[in-house]
Amino acid sequence: MGRLKDILFVINQNKAGARELAGQLGRLAESMGVRHEITSNFPLEENRVTGKDLCVVVGGDGTLLGVTEAVSGLKIPVMGVNLGRLGFMAQFLPNEVQDHFVTILEGNLNWRDLKVLTCESEGNGSALALNDIVVKARSSHLIRLEVHCEEEHMNTYHADGVIFSTPTGSTAYNLSAGGPIVHPSAAVILTTPINPHTLSNRAIVLDDSHRLTVHLLGDSKDVQISADGREIFENVPNFPLQIYTSQERRFRLVQPDGYSHYYVLRNKLRWTGDAVFPINQP
Repeated sequence: MGRLKDILFVINQNKAGARELAGQLGRLAESMGVRHEITSNFPLEENRVTGKDLCVVVGGDGTLLGVTEAVSGLKIPVMGVNLGRLGFMAQFLPNEVQDHFVTILEGNLNWRDLKVLTCESEGNGSALALNDIVVKARSSHLIRLEVHCEEEHMNTYHADGVIFSTPTGSTAYNLSAGGPIVHPSAAVILTTPINPHTLSNRAIVLDDSHRLTVHLLGDSKDVQISADGREIFENVPNFPLQIYTSQERRFRLVQPDGYSHYYVLRNKLRWTGDAVFPINQP
């Protein structure tokens, strides 16, 4: 990739220091002859990022998810600066980002193309998710969802809901619900029930070439559907839903040199192999 010419900063102004950090990076870009804009609007409109060479998200993973719809169709690289807590995707730290930024502005970018899920509802349109599509009850009552893989009946879930997750989203709601951790390069879709009535119901890992059809056995007024935590189809949703991996869209996530997915897992999840305990801890 050649030297960058025009970049967009997307900031979460609820994060302390986000605007100041974007300003510092913007001045650095200007000193190298790179144009820039700053916006605090997310979800991001696609026209804001059209023609940009890079989208720099200053906030956390939640802010990154807010640019999915806009950037995935254009396959514009996204660099995440983590001002949040966990940060599986926003991999650049505030105190280190300037050391990487000059190299990135010169066009030396490493990225991974991440899969994106599409959820379609007839009459409601469609929505995209980098992490997950979640179909769940609005109340404390269980719902019944019948899931088909292509033409084959896969399972009928009697549960609080079901999570349909990308590999990237395997460390999000899927993990909290007891689903497996999956490497982001795996070509799979995960289906994980939320508090299933039948304890033998477990997550299923499917090849992402499959298209899933979700039928609701009940009243759709009792159900909400979300994409990356954002409610979609806010009116009473129409079933069945079609859920599948988009073939046209990818989320192009910039990663630091020497990035290791396994190191991130060990560090963020505090697995004991890397845990550091005080010497005097009982």
